[in-house]
Amino acid sequence: METHMEPAAIPAPKEKDAKKGKRRKRIIKRIILIALLLALLGGLGFLGYKRLEAEYTVTYQEYTATTGTISNSLSFSGTLQTVNSKTYTASGSVTVRSLYVAVGTDVKAGDKLMRLSNGQTLTADFDGRVNQLPIAEGDEVSNGETLAQLVDFTHMKVSIRVDEYDISDVKAGDACRVTTTATENTFDSVIDNINYVSSSSGSVAYYTAIAYVDVREGVYPGMQVTVTIPKEEAANVVILKEDALSFDRTNQAFVYQKDETGALQQVFVKTGVSNGNYVEITEGLRSGDSVFVEVETEVSGTASLLSSLFGRQNYMGGSGRGTQNGAATRNSNSGGSGSWPGGTGGSGSGTGGFGGGRP
Repeated sequence: METHMEPAAIPAPKEKDAKKGKRRKRIIKRIILIALLLALLGGLGFLGYKRLEAEYTVTYQEYTATTGTISNSLSFSGTLQTVNSKTYTASGSVTVRSLYVAVGTDVKAGDKLMRLSNGQTLTADFDGRVNQLPIAEGDEVSNGETLAQLVDFTHMKVSIRVDEYDISDVKAGDACRVTTTATENTFDSVIDNINYVSSSSGSVAYYTAIAYVDVREGVYPGMQVTVTIPKEEAANVVILKEDALSFDRTNQAFVYQKDETGALQQVFVKTGVSNGNYVEITEGLRSGDSVFVEVETEVSGTASLLSSLFGRQNYMGGSGRGTQNGAATRNSNSGGSGSWPGGTGGSGSGTGGFGGGRP
């Protein structure tokens, strides 16, 4: 018996070519889409780069050196206290025979105050003012009853607490300035004595310093005062805002100035007295010279991310700025023609420095 098998169907050449053509078209389309996507990403990247470049545009702040007085100082708070105050009381049951004073009468040591029925005459123990006089002539008073109060309102004292960080900068004999908070009266004085037996407050030791001060009318015991001890001072010198200073890797101070062409150049300077706000320039600048410093630009968005990853590029060659006196308690002020009569230096808190004028 014979078996007949049909031969397998063989695709025609035209069908093969059609399938290959379709596959090639799909590949070409994909390549075109990828190319367009890459071009789009490239364009967005370019725009982003331009935006970052604009955010990093450098600007400069101008500062001017001037002539003035600069000082730094220690400053402490205190309260005015009486040095001489006495309340006179009866030593027994007596009658007031005569009064020689009234409330508000200023007396000298030894002046008569009153005469009592027991023959006793009360006299002032010191120069002062009759602050209280609760009796009148002819009054009968009992033992221990108040007759008068005498207070010296001219010569007073102020005690200040100096912590362990500042005590090495405070010495007996240091010149100081006492300023009343309410009336803004200022009086020159000196540190009279220091109690070096500490009184602790938490983990910090405190020491008590006393200054005596002669005040004028209108200043009374109990008023709050600020005691300022100058530590360094330079009068009528070239001064510059400390923000205008830069420092190289060896901590040498310099500034940027414009040359004849208007380009910025680095100029090294020498510094003197500083108060954390202004600094004395002993070499390198004259009063009226202008200097420039790079202003920090605000970074946001993608620029902030890149900045945190790669760091900010310093177009001026890098300059960490700092103060000459880094103590956080150091006072600052500077000015034109003010002066301070004698005094030597350290650090402090509050407001300090004397003089006028501000660059």
